[in-house]
Amino acid sequence: MKVVQLACAVALGLAAVSPAMASEEIIKKARCVACHAVDQKRVGPAYKDVAAKYKGQGDAVAVLSAKIRSGGTGNWGQIPMPPHAADKISDADLKAAVEWILKL
Repeated sequence: MKVVQLACAVALGLAAVSPAMASEEIIKKARCVACHAVDQKRVGPAYKDVAAKYKGQGDAVAVLSAKIRSGGTGNWGQIPMPPHAADKISDADLKAAVEWILKL
């Protein structure tokens, strides 16, 4: 019985951790970390600064996803962010990554 309880606890723990870890892995795989970091500005803003700027904005996932897809300049300075096409990061992965950033 204790083995079953332990197995359930481990499974629940992994289920709770997996989405965040998976989203962070998506960001690494898509090479977002070349220009961004969680808590410090690099070429682009820190993910925590992005989360703070869009906190409470109901359409933040859609707005940020569109900005990432199309690229642009002027929101965080004059260094442009190149567009990130679906062949580099899928729509599902992009959504998961943006949701992860917004939770920081």
